[in-house]
Amino acid sequence: QVQLVESGGGLVQVGGSLRLSCAASGRSSYAMGWFRQAPGKEREFVATISGSAGTTNYADSVKGRFTISRDIRKNTVYLQMNSLKPEDTAVYYCAASPLPYSSDYQTSSRYHYWGQGTQVTVSS
Repeated sequence: QVQLVESGGGLVQVGGSLRLSCAASGRSSYAMGWFRQAPGKEREFVATISGSAGTTNYADSVKGRFTISRDIRKNTVYLQMNSLKPEDTAVYYCAASPLPYSSDYQTSSRYHYWGQGTQVTVSS
């Protein structure tokens, strides 16, 4: 069993930065991902990182602005968000996948464990 706790969300102005953290208990070798859900919209993939931290992938909408990383010793995953836009406003969820890393990383059903979410609001 894996438990995930996100932190670091908040209110930021356009162009600002935030760093989200996801502290995991249990297995530290799972692939990890960040998803987000804006009001009235479906949950969407943001970024993912393999268990070894050797591979990362991003949604086109955040590529070049967001960076996912992990500290294996602390069993924590981070999402550094720069150049934030109003359309980045959403609840951000951390997720863990026990499945082998694959090209299907954007599919939410691959992630069996989810955090409670943290709100990110970008004001213009």
